Amino acid sequence: MPDALSGGTAGPAPGVAIPDVSFAEALAEDLELAAPDLEPATLPEEDEPAPDAPETLILAIETSCDETSAAVLRGDRTILANVVSSQAALHERYGGIVPELASRAHVQAINPALAEVLRKADVTFWDLDAVAVTIGPGLMGSLVVGVAAAKSLAALLEVPLIGVNHLEAHIYANFLQHADVAPPAIALIVSGGHTLLVHMFDHGLYEVLGETLDDAAGEAFDKVARYLGLGYPGGPVVDKLAASGDPAAIPFPRPMRDEGYDFSFSGLKTAVLTYVDRERRAGRELSVEDICASFQEALVDVQVAKTVRAAKEHDIPTVLLCGGVAANSRLRKLLGEACDAAGIRFFRPPAELCTDNAAMVAACGYHRYRRGIRTTLDVTPDPNFPLA
Repeated sequence: MPDALSGGTAGPAPGVAIPDVSFAEALAEDLELAAPDLEPATLPEEDEPAPDAPETLILAIETSCDETSAAVLRGDRTILANVVSSQAALHERYGGIVPELASRAHVQAINPALAEVLRKADVTFWDLDAVAVTIGPGLMGSLVVGVAAAKSLAALLEVPLIGVNHLEAHIYANFLQHADVAPPAIALIVSGGHTLLVHMFDHGLYEVLGETLDDAAGEAFDKVARYLGLGYPGGPVVDKLAASGDPAAIPFPRPMRDEGYDFSFSGLKTAVLTYVDRERRAGRELSVEDICASFQEALVDVQVAKTVRAAKEHDIPTVLLCGGVAANSRLRKLLGEACDAAGIRFFRPPAELCTDNAAMVAACGYHRYRRGIRTTLDVTPDPNFPLA
C-alpha cells in the first residue's frame, strides 16, 4: 500500500561514455513496434504483495546529486545494465557541486542514459514491470529531473512507480553483491552529504541511532583536501596519499568517539586546518601524506568504534557498510577487522556500487515492489526525505 513516499574505490563511479541517442526517437520506435494502440496510462490499484518473480524487470533512475544513472535489474540481484554519467569533471573547477549546473547536466544526460541502459540490457520499455526512482534526499533541482522522467515512463507504460529513499538504496547495494545478507543489521551510511548509523530491523523498517551533527564524513574529506590544494572530490585523493603516510604521525582528535552514536567531524576538520596553518607559519615543511593519513585515521577510528559498539549493544550479528565513503580503503579494512574480532558478520559493496548508482535504487525498488508498495504519480521530490 502507498507509504510516506506515496504522498504527496576509492572514487566516484566511473563516467560512462553515453552516445548522443535521441530518447524520443528510441521511444517512438518501441511504440511503433510494440504498442501502436496504447491507451491512457493508469496505475494498478491493488496493493497486495507481488509474487516472488525472479524474472521481474525493474528500470531505476538515480539523479539525487551529481551522477545521472539508469539501471535495469532482473529479480533481486541480477544487474543487466548499470549506466552512470558522472559530473565530477564539471564541478571540479569549482571545488564542489554547483546545484544549478548539476540540474542542467542531468537534463542533458537523462534521455541518452535511458536509451543506453536499455540497449545494454537488451530489453525494451515494454518488457519492464516497474520503474523505481530516487525521491530524496538530495538536491531538489537534480531530483526533479529523475522523478519527472520516471513518472512519465510509469504513466506511459502503465507500470507501477516505486519511489525510493536514496539512503535506503545505499543499504541495498550490499544486497546486490551478497546473497546471504539479511536483516537485522547495523548499517553505517557514509557519503558526501550524510553520515548515519542505522538499525535495520527488517526490509523497510529502520531506526536512526545516530547521525552527523555538522559535517558529514565525505564533506570533511572534501574540505580538508581543498585546503591542502588537492582538488575535488577529496575522498579518493586523500585515500591515495594516506597510503604513503604515517597514520600515527599527528594526534588529531577523535570527536565523540565514545559518546553515544552521533557524529561530529567539524572539530576534526578544524584541527587539521589549524595544524597546517601553524606549521606553515613556523616555516616547517609539511608532509601532506602524513596529514592525510592521520586525518583519515582519526575519522575512520570514530566510525569504526561507534559502529561496532552499536552492533554489540543492540546484539546485532551483521554490519553493513554503505555510501560513497564506503569506497575508502582504510575504512573498509579497519571496520572489517574490528567486526571479525568481535564475531560480527561484515558486508561491503564493491567500490563501483558505493557511489551513487541506479542499480542500488533498483534493488531497493524490487523489495518495495515485492511488498506491494506503490507511489502515486503526483509525488513530489523531497530533498530532506528522512530514512525513518
